[in-house]
Formats: sequence, structure tokens, C-alpha cells
Amino acid sequence: MVAVYALGAREPRIAPDAFISPEAVIIGDVVIGSESSVWPGAVLRGDHGRIVVGEQTSIQDGAVLHCSDSADTVVGDRCTIGHSAHLEGCAVLDDSLIGSGAVVLAHAQVGPHALVGAAALVPEGLIVPEGARALGVPARVTSDVVGRDDFQHNVEAYVRNVHWYRANLKRLD
Repeated sequence: MVAVYALGAREPRIAPDAFISPEAVIIGDVVIGSESSVWPGAVLRGDHGRIVVGEQTSIQDGAVLHCSDSADTVVGDRCTIGHSAHLEGCAVLDDSLIGSGAVVLAHAQVGPHALVGAAALVPEGLIVPEGARALGVPARVTSDVVGRDDFQHNVEAYVRNVHWYRANLKRLD
């Protein structure tokens, strides 16, 4: 059974064709769009603010999305949030990729069509512009290096996984 929890009046809204792993945890004011996926060990906790995940976006294994009183977390359409990434009160705009283990902090904005590399730290308030790449700790931004369709193969693979897992995943005890 999927761990989806209301917190008082804050209740998740999940598109009926999304895939939420039974080992993921969704709490409070969380919106998940059509054909999006949340994989094992991911935690989306919308307690003091809101978390919005667009359509065809994958929140991969072990990722943590949180928000605060002053900053919602918004992830656009067709984004890939890598394994063990941490997003806290930030905006990741359409068609962007956050690498495995990356951290994006409050009031930062990524993209659209941008990349945050694996294990990078995007500090509070940093803007990673369209088509840019952010690498390192703290992240350094290089402009105009990411193409508009560079991550389309990731999106297509995870949308296929949404349908495959929805149709075929069964627990064996």
C-alpha cells in the first residue's frame, strides 16, 4: 500500500495515471501531475508549504522534496529529479534535470532546459538560467550548454516505466 497522508486539511492530489511506489512517502499539500512517477524511498513532505510536481516528471529513488512557510517547492513538466537529490523551497522549471545527490536550496531557480550535476549544491537564491549547467559545491553556472531536447530520452524512459509499473508491479510476500 502506498504511504500517502493528509496532514490536517493539507491533502495530496495525485493524478490517476501517475505512478507512486509503495515505498515512497507523500505527506500534506502535494500535487503530482499526469504520468509522473515517485520511486522507492522518495519523500515529498508538504507540511509548511506546497509541493507541486508537473506532468511526466520522475522523482527518483531516495529523493527528498520539502518546502517551508516562505518557499514552496515547484517542479515543472518533463523534469528528472535524480536519485537521492534534495529540493527545498526551490523551483525547477520545465525540461530540466537535477543529478543524483544534488541539493537545490530555498529560493533557487533552475531552468527551463537546465542541468544541475550530480552532487552539486545550488545555494539559496541562485538562478540557473535556461540552457545552463550548474556543477560543483557551491555550484558554478555555465551558460548555453544544454540543448532543448537533451533530457527527452530520460522523460520518455520514465513515462514508459510509469505505464509498465502501473500494469505489472505486484508485491511478493
